[in-house]
Amino acid sequence: MTRQLFVTTALPYANGAFHIGHIMEYIQADIWVRYQRMRGNRVHFVGADDAHGAPIMIAAEKVGKTPQQFVAEIAAGRKQYLDGFHIAFDHWHSTDAPENHALAQDIYRALRKEGLIAIRNIEQFFDPVKSMFLPDRYIKGECPKCGAKDQYGDSCEVCGAVYAPTELKNPYSTLTGATPVMKTSEHHFFQLSSPRCLEFLQQWTQASGRLQPEVLNKIKEWFAADDEGHVGLSDWDISRDAPYFGIEIPDAPGKYFYVWLDAPVGYLASLKAWFDLGGPARRDGETRTFEQFVADPAVEQYHFIGKDITYFHTLFWPAMLHFSGRKVPDNVFVHGFITVSGEKMSKSRGTGISPLKYLDIGMNAEWLRYYIAAKLNAKVEDVDFNPDDFVARVNSDLVGKYVNIASRAAGFIAKRFDGVLSADLGVEGRALLDGLRAAREGVEQLYEEREFGKAVREVMALADRVNAYVDQHKPWDLAKKPELAAALHDVCSTCIEAFRLLTIYLKPVLPSVAAQVEKFLQVEPMTFADASRALGAHRIGQYQHLMQRVDPKLLDALFEPPAAAAAPAAPAADAPELPGGEAIAPTIGIEDFTKIDLRIARIVEARKVEGSTKLLQLTLDVGEGRTRNVFSGIQSAYAPEQLVGKLTVMVANLAPRKMKFGVSEGMVLAASHDDEKAHPGIHILEPWPGAQPGMRVR
Repeated sequence: MTRQLFVTTALPYANGAFHIGHIMEYIQADIWVRYQRMRGNRVHFVGADDAHGAPIMIAAEKVGKTPQQFVAEIAAGRKQYLDGFHIAFDHWHSTDAPENHALAQDIYRALRKEGLIAIRNIEQFFDPVKSMFLPDRYIKGECPKCGAKDQYGDSCEVCGAVYAPTELKNPYSTLTGATPVMKTSEHHFFQLSSPRCLEFLQQWTQASGRLQPEVLNKIKEWFAADDEGHVGLSDWDISRDAPYFGIEIPDAPGKYFYVWLDAPVGYLASLKAWFDLGGPARRDGETRTFEQFVADPAVEQYHFIGKDITYFHTLFWPAMLHFSGRKVPDNVFVHGFITVSGEKMSKSRGTGISPLKYLDIGMNAEWLRYYIAAKLNAKVEDVDFNPDDFVARVNSDLVGKYVNIASRAAGFIAKRFDGVLSADLGVEGRALLDGLRAAREGVEQLYEEREFGKAVREVMALADRVNAYVDQHKPWDLAKKPELAAALHDVCSTCIEAFRLLTIYLKPVLPSVAAQVEKFLQVEPMTFADASRALGAHRIGQYQHLMQRVDPKLLDALFEPPAAAAAPAAPAADAPELPGGEAIAPTIGIEDFTKIDLRIARIVEARKVEGSTKLLQLTLDVGEGRTRNVFSGIQSAYAPEQLVGKLTVMVANLAPRKMKFGVSEGMVLAASHDDEKAHPGIHILEPWPGAQPGMRVR
């Protein structure tokens, strides 16, 4: 039976770019969603920006923008991260969208009708200069326990004490420096202290298999009796006073929902917007309305979140849904944080990972997807990024074990057997493949349980079996004996079929590589069901390199602290000023120069790259019997038609680089001035007549 799933990740606060913790969570959810779809299940996977609250209002004011303008600019930068790491949300929305305003107010009205909204006066600090009530984070003072100065209004970073803002000594507003005054305000509360809420939440949280054991243990602590013997939860303050960037509370002028009330409602709002766009109908024939879908008892609802927001998602959120007459989540999947070599990340110490820098320096997104998957399990555990382990694991597993299976066999199939696989793979080949197919159910179950690390290890154990088969039968030796052509055909065909099965098992983790493999094998997008069927006497396409090894130097660049970045060396005092605007680089030896393989290349085709104002896409003939694809930043200097048929010089042994627009397989050489603004112009190198493609420049 086809399952119907509604899946979300936690909503990132719209006051900054994605950090690596966001990317880790999105990769985890994306893998699970891709697995579900490969099982034939229907999934709606949505996300949104958490766009409300005082911090965004204040940040926008500082830069002279409206909150709406501020969050819109943040939202505009999301796509490059999501696309870059192959994270395929169906829809990305905002909690400031009309759908969220309407849904949040509807939920509030339903809770009020249930008698679960209380209104009472509270006292809190007020900034007389800013004319606003101050959230805890905007109040500082001396710790009432140890006397440490400049401590926030809720806890002391020196002694660890927790207290109310009103307990601070000599408090001041971080916004204006003014001494805050106490002021009374009417606030709205969701009555989590109600026996009805306690009874429901105890039943919901303790349902078998509902939550991870670590999460359930934490929730039991929250339910435990306090010093006075009271069992239950405190009421939740869900209102804030104007000025505030948020959603207005119905029938309460000047009052707004606290951001944490409307943020999770954003999950439903994003789904509604996706349905209203008609997206599901275009993809999989969904004909129901949003209201019909979310009311269907067969629909499963899952949220992937970090451990720091467990309280909101396992208590407030299900209670809000239940008592407003809506379906509750089937599960909340909680994960830990990401650390670097066992430490919390720090940009200043160079231990932070910038997702955008990772992509910009040419690191393969699927290296990170694989590494994170290999570290993830169903527990609430931190994931540690260790640079040395990252290099070793990617190079050994992905390149050494997995990709090499195809590269060791594909050439023989193409050259000796016209690209057609053998239908009869021999007794040993069939036995190997039967073993790989038998592992399918176990791998699927591990994905289902979010035990991605175990799934990856199982697939690599299968890859070890395949490589042992290759080493045993030695196709390179079989190829030397014409009388063993049939055996060579069977062995190489077995390898290609085994590679296909491994790709199916890894496809949730490596969607881009899987798409390249599907093109190479000339098959439709693969599902887990395809593992039970053999390709048989099937014609495959030309094999293209799928993945390069990690150069450890890339990790050095990734972790280079901003302050440690070397400034360009100043020329010596007596150095002549050269026309190119740059001093001659330091001296190298002949052995350094000979490492660079410069070749004559003919530009067979040139065209502009859609979405880029700098790049031209060049198709180059380097005398190899095939063409190469190279992206070059020369669009400002040349029209594509000027280049076709020309000879130029290229770096032929540069590692392929995966870019936003495709893979670049080299670099053409061009000259320009160091100060391109003052001295515009790019001049591509063009050899004299008589040079031929493939000639080496020495």
